Amino acid sequence: MLQPLAFRIRPTKIEEIVGQKHLVGEDGFLYNSIKEQLPISFILYGAPGTGKTTIAEAYASSLKAHYIRLNAVTTNKKEIEDAIKEAKHFQPTLLIIDEIHRINKDKQDLLLPYVEDGTVYLIGCTTANPYISINKAIRSRCHLLEVKSLTQEEIVIGLKNAIVNPKGYDNKLIIDEESLNYIAKSCNGDFRFALNYLEILAISYKEKKIDFEMTKKIMKVPNYGMDKDENDHYDAVSALQKSIRGSDVNAALYYAARLLIIGDLDSLTRRLLVTAYEDVGIANPQACMRCKVAIDSAYYVGLPEAIIPLSVAIVDLCLSPKSKAADLAINKAMDLANEKPLGVMDYLRLTPVNVSEEEKYPYDRPELWKHLQYLPEIIKDAKIYEPNNRSASTYEKYLNDNYKELMKVARSSNLKELKNKYPQGF
Repeated sequence: MLQPLAFRIRPTKIEEIVGQKHLVGEDGFLYNSIKEQLPISFILYGAPGTGKTTIAEAYASSLKAHYIRLNAVTTNKKEIEDAIKEAKHFQPTLLIIDEIHRINKDKQDLLLPYVEDGTVYLIGCTTANPYISINKAIRSRCHLLEVKSLTQEEIVIGLKNAIVNPKGYDNKLIIDEESLNYIAKSCNGDFRFALNYLEILAISYKEKKIDFEMTKKIMKVPNYGMDKDENDHYDAVSALQKSIRGSDVNAALYYAARLLIIGDLDSLTRRLLVTAYEDVGIANPQACMRCKVAIDSAYYVGLPEAIIPLSVAIVDLCLSPKSKAADLAINKAMDLANEKPLGVMDYLRLTPVNVSEEEKYPYDRPELWKHLQYLPEIIKDAKIYEPNNRSASTYEKYLNDNYKELMKVARSSNLKELKNKYPQGF
C-alpha cells in the first residue's frame, strides 16, 4: 500500500527542509551545530504541520547520529530506560520525544541526569508554549527553538517540490499556479494540511490537469489553526485582554469568537473575569460584578447560547472606564513583601503575648482605628497604592478623594498614647 504523500517526501537532511531559515539556513542555529559536529539538546515548539519532528529527524540524519524516537503520551518508564541503555552503546544518541509537554515527573526524573551528562541529547517536539507547559528542569537543559508557520510562498515551493519529487508525483501531476496559491492560502501555515489536500486532488482528478475551479470544488473548508493546546490559543487570549484594555470592542468580540469557535469556554470566561478586575477594577466595580453574573449565566445555559451573556460582558468591559490602580498596587505590595518579609506588630497579632492592656488592639474603640499604624516600622511610610488621578470614573474619583483625606491622618504605633489622646467616645 502506498504511504501518505507527507510521509513519502519527508526530508532526510536539513537542506531539504522548506522554510525555517532561522534554524536550518546557513546562519541558522541547527545548521551551525551540524557544521561544527556539536550535537545539542533542544525543544522545537510551534503549530501543527510546521515540521518539528521532520526537523528533529533531519538534524539527526545530517549529524549522522543514532536517534531514538518516543512519544510522551504512550511511552513508559521501561522504554526510556531501554533508550538510555541503547544510547550508552551509540554515541552520540539523540532522543526525540514528541508531545514532550505531556511527559510526567517520574519520567523526567529518570531522564534528566542522562541529558545532563550527555548520554543522550534530548530533542523535544511540542505544539504547546514551552514557557507554560514544559517543566523548568527540562527547559534549563535545552535550547528553546520556535518552528514558525510557513509563509504562503514557502508552502507553494513545498507543493511544487512534492510534484517533482520522485517519491511524490514525479512530475505526473499537473496543477495550475492559482490552485497552488489557493491551497497555500487556505492551510494557515500548516504544510501537512497542504500536502494532504494536494493528495486528495491527485486522487480525485487522476491523470487530469487540475485547475482552480476543480480545486475549489474539493477544498471547501479552510484549516482553522487553533485549539486549546496551541500557541495561537494563548495569543488569542492575550489579544482579547489587550483589546478590552484598549477599548476596541470589535477586536475583543473577534478574539472571543475565535475562542468560542473551538468551544473553549473556560479560557474565555477566566480571562474575562481577570480582565474585569485587572483593567476595569475600581473605575467600575459594578462591571466586574456584571461580568461574573454573565459568566455564571453562560455556564448555566451552555454553548452555543452562552455567547449571548458573554457578548454583553465583553461590550460592557470594553466601553467601561478603566483603572489599573488596584492591580498595580497589589503587584507593588507583592514586590515589597518579597523584598522585606517583616513580622506583624504585637498589637496586630491574633493572640498577642506579653502585651499590656494599654497596648492591645482596641476592638471597642472604632474612633482609633484610622489613627493606628498598620505597616511594620521599617516601611511605615511606604506608599503602595497610587491613585489614578486621570480617571474618568465618578466612583474612582470618590475613592481617590477619600484616600487623600486619609493620607493626612497621622498614624501611630503607640497605643497607650493614642488612647489617652482620643478619650473613649471621641
